[in-house]
Amino acid sequence: MAGGKESPRQKMINMMYLVLTAMLALQVSNALLQKFQLLNNSLERANGSANGNNEKSLKAIEKEIREKPGGAQYAEILQKAVEVRKITTEMDNYIGGLKQEIVDAGGGMDAETGGVKNPSEEEKVAILMVGNSKNGKGYELKNKLNDFAIQLQKFAAPNTKFPELAVDAAQDPALAKTDAITKSKDFTELYFAQTPVPAALAVLSQKQSEVRRIEGEVLEYLASQVGIKEIKFDEIFAVVIPDSRSVVAGQKYKAEVAIGAYSKSITPRISINGSALPVKDGKGLYEITASGGDFDKNGQLKRSYKATVSYPSPDGTMKSVEKEETYTVLKPSVQIETASMPALYFKCANRLATYSPGLGGLYSPTFGGSGAEFIAGGSGKVTIVPNSAKVTMDVVNNGITLQTFPFPVRRVPKPTIKLVGIDERRGASATGLRTINIAAIADESFKATNPEDAQFRVAEFEVNLARGTRKIDGKPFSGGSANISGFAQQAQAGDRYVIIVKRVERKNFKGEIESVDVGEVYYTIPLN
Repeated sequence: MAGGKESPRQKMINMMYLVLTAMLALQVSNALLQKFQLLNNSLERANGSANGNNEKSLKAIEKEIREKPGGAQYAEILQKAVEVRKITTEMDNYIGGLKQEIVDAGGGMDAETGGVKNPSEEEKVAILMVGNSKNGKGYELKNKLNDFAIQLQKFAAPNTKFPELAVDAAQDPALAKTDAITKSKDFTELYFAQTPVPAALAVLSQKQSEVRRIEGEVLEYLASQVGIKEIKFDEIFAVVIPDSRSVVAGQKYKAEVAIGAYSKSITPRISINGSALPVKDGKGLYEITASGGDFDKNGQLKRSYKATVSYPSPDGTMKSVEKEETYTVLKPSVQIETASMPALYFKCANRLATYSPGLGGLYSPTFGGSGAEFIAGGSGKVTIVPNSAKVTMDVVNNGITLQTFPFPVRRVPKPTIKLVGIDERRGASATGLRTINIAAIADESFKATNPEDAQFRVAEFEVNLARGTRKIDGKPFSGGSANISGFAQQAQAGDRYVIIVKRVERKNFKGEIESVDVGEVYYTIPLN
């Protein structure tokens, strides 16, 4: 199959080859013999056109040498072109002779229909091309085709490598997914065993097409050696080269606007500092991650690279143009969305949002450091859970540490313990007070910044009924509420309840419970 850029005609021929290969691999029935004949006719017309174009290429070389000043120095190139035409014609005639023998095996041509008299003939085709012990003419054809590619490669452009024109089934990419039996066949068995006459003719016509293609490629290269081939820039596009891609309000924005062009007939070689770039539509894309280094006092760092574009000139040599380009790397900064550096609360979820004005959409940080657990939340957000008195956070983007932040760490403020619904100074009714509720109220500023960690509750307290200096009754209660109906039956005016808060707890953002040391908190409720 052809390599490099191909004409629409050659692409059509390649498609025919794929169809032909698939049909042969399936061992098609006689119902498709007419389609094989039509396929062969199309290939033969395309081959005739290719032969005519290649003859024109040879005549063009002759004319250029004859009319060009100093053209005699290119006589060797003309000699090579003539030799290429001679080798190709011999190969084409040889295949043409095989085609005639296959037609004869099918009974010759029918004058009335214009087709082969016995198109379904397979046995005689196999005897002719495969033979009894693999000694048929198909094996000679395979050797001649592959030798032809080697011969013409000597006249082709440097570094050109023509593939073998006749390969066994196991080497043919078109048959990569076929069955094991088909893959075991050699070139001759694959295309000429159990093959009707029109199919065999189509195979040979396709090989003639590849022969003419290689000839055309070599003649095109030889023509370029005498300056016939011109570079035609057939694709035009706009080029805008700004002084800077960013500008401060009040400054002028300035850019050069020009015409850019490339030729679809050539593929330039583009490299940066000697390393090749992939090329598409005549342009190469250079993309790297800008690395930091020794930034100046303004947070800037200059970097440069050399771009080289190489292209084939009309005389066949490669010419190159170079350009030194300089760009500025800005030191990225990270900011925390707060007016001042916040203090963090110990073992709490301290949620922060960071951003980088310089990186913009390229800012996708990870967080690490010491003295805390760092939980990334996406879009520059992070939750810091301190486990030490000091925390240091590193902000890393694409493997580069952008900035390090130190944070002070505070202890969680103790809650306020409060009797709910009872005034200690006025007291309560001895027989009417049946329930005591105690709440642990979080510090307002802490609750505002860390609501998920500001969940306090009284876990245990003790209620005692006292009369004078004596304790009448008492018992502990779990939670922040106590039913004291039993005490109310014994209570008298002048008695008092003495309440001792034993334990307070806090539930953090993870749902974990921890004790809060508030000491022992006492409340006295006089009864009346």
